[in-house]
Amino acid sequence: MKPKRVIEILIADDDAEDIMLIKDALNESRLKNGVQSVKDGEELMHYLRNEGKYSDKDKYPTPGIILLDLNMPKKDGREALKEIKADKNLRSIPIVILTTSKAEEDILKTYNLGVSSFITKPVKFSTMVDVMKTLNKYWFEIVELPNRD
Repeated sequence: MKPKRVIEILIADDDAEDIMLIKDALNESRLKNGVQSVKDGEELMHYLRNEGKYSDKDKYPTPGIILLDLNMPKKDGREALKEIKADKNLRSIPIVILTTSKAEEDILKTYNLGVSSFITKPVKFSTMVDVMKTLNKYWFEIVELPNRD
């Protein structure tokens, strides 16, 4: 069995409570990955391009996966997704939409833009833990992700 690599998870969400809930659920699911967060689409792009306060690549490594909320200020998740998938250096990063939206239009548009998965945020913490456990198993145990080192 190959040794597990630590894969950085980047959460892009403007709701501090949701970020805390996601991080707590990841903790509860015994996930050993590093977790970073940003609060809007502009900050997400600065992080991904190691610009400004995110210039230290050791402190802010390229994520192995992005958990992206759609409804954020400055640049929403849809715009950020489009920009990421248009960038040859970023487009291979898997993006999981984690949002309150259940709109068919959002689901269709994000898949057309190249999103890997679309998940509606669970309301209950126990359900969020289950979602994070499933996400962990799928993305970090089953799927082969590109090496970002």
